[in-house]
Amino acid sequence: MSSDSETGLGGGNDLRKPFLHTGSWYRMGSRQSSLMGSSQVIRESSISVLACVLIVALGPIQFGFTCGYSSPTQSAITEELGLSVAEYSWFGSLSNVGAMVGAIASGQISEYIGRKGSLMIAAVPNIIGWLAISFAKDSSFLYMGRMLAGFGVGIISYTVPVYIAEIAPQTMRGALGSVNQLSVTIGIMLAYLLGLFVPWRILAVLGILPCTILIPGLFFIPESPRWLAKMGLMEDFEVSLQVLRGFDTDISIEVNEIKRSVASSSKRTTIRFAELRQRRYWFPLMVGNGLLILQQLSGINGVLFYSSTIFKEAGVSSSNAATVGLGAVQVVATMVTTWLVDKSGRRFLLIVSSAGMTFSLLVVAASFFLKDIVSDESAWYSAFSILSVVGVVAMVVCFSLGIGAIPWIIMSEILPINIKGLAGSIATLANWFVAWVVTMTANIMLSWNSGGTFSIYMVVCAFTVAFVYLWVPETKGRTLEEIQWSFR
Repeated sequence: MSSDSETGLGGGNDLRKPFLHTGSWYRMGSRQSSLMGSSQVIRESSISVLACVLIVALGPIQFGFTCGYSSPTQSAITEELGLSVAEYSWFGSLSNVGAMVGAIASGQISEYIGRKGSLMIAAVPNIIGWLAISFAKDSSFLYMGRMLAGFGVGIISYTVPVYIAEIAPQTMRGALGSVNQLSVTIGIMLAYLLGLFVPWRILAVLGILPCTILIPGLFFIPESPRWLAKMGLMEDFEVSLQVLRGFDTDISIEVNEIKRSVASSSKRTTIRFAELRQRRYWFPLMVGNGLLILQQLSGINGVLFYSSTIFKEAGVSSSNAATVGLGAVQVVATMVTTWLVDKSGRRFLLIVSSAGMTFSLLVVAASFFLKDIVSDESAWYSAFSILSVVGVVAMVVCFSLGIGAIPWIIMSEILPINIKGLAGSIATLANWFVAWVVTMTANIMLSWNSGGTFSIYMVVCAFTVAFVYLWVPETKGRTLEEIQWSFR
């Protein structure tokens, strides 16, 4: 295995320049320009970082919209285009196939042309994909559009959490990192909500909006300072960091820490397979990949993609409206995570989240099993239907409290800088591959046996509790450089 450690501190590599340069107005601001020096929005570090996060958060909103689109549109699309359940399952899961391809490319793209350039590249196939879905006359265009949208989502899912982790101050990194998952849930809720009122073709057109706003927004935010330092672009690195921390802030200590970290990782340009046996490599790779795989094996994508079908089977008369409520609950729960993650820590929230999901899934599985053995006319049938819906909602709430956001945060924090591109691609690919398997099989498994399906997901969540307790380190309140040194 080889990994691009990229250039050292001495000079840049002409083949590796930012796709979108840090704007000259940042340079003016950093030198206390009379034109920009009075702008409090730029001078305040928290506002500056928050503005950058809010702009790149349009990418995860697109991610969530893609995930949520298949739920409210299933009946309309299958009727109009004459698709079977299996064919629609292919449509739902193809976004994950596209995301796998995007994941393979994501790490290397973001290493070669920067985090902003990577997001720009991701936006284009997203837009084309949604237009293809909107104008689809048969399943071929539908599938192609879903694949293209998924490709963009695969790049976004790696690049956004990495960018946020690299620009955020250590005291805000957890909260700002949680904005990634919060934006995903907002995108899901928007797809659910708008799906109640607009036809599926118009809903697909609305899907292009986040990326069409993201593209111009990328020109107004700085590139990741850690990436710039890694590329040897030291003047741009210091300008970017100064913008992010505020022009009145002394950044000398952070500059020296980042330079030291980059210098130590730039002594070698390749990593051999034998070296992966060192704890500094295998341990963060195991933790990052393990969390992202377990996140998807919990079955969350199966629930979110086909929530309308699940609620209908549970006996809810207005299943689409219930799905919108589910999306709203998920947004609120993720907001709570954003507030808690830098206070209570990553490990605690992960354990609480996975334990809560285990119990919720036990309730759902038992409810579906018991529904099958009582009469449809009995009061018990109605009670078990209500209990299954409550269990599904509780599962999504518990997922949003930790397992949804924190694996992406930890992945972006713990991967060694000199193999981050390659290792990040592998972790993201693993996440999307498992997501594809779950999404492809969920509809079929639910048709086979709902109780059995949720029982399988429950066992995975129980294992996740043990995995987090035994192996996941706490990264709250530590700089990225401190986290890297701890693995040595």
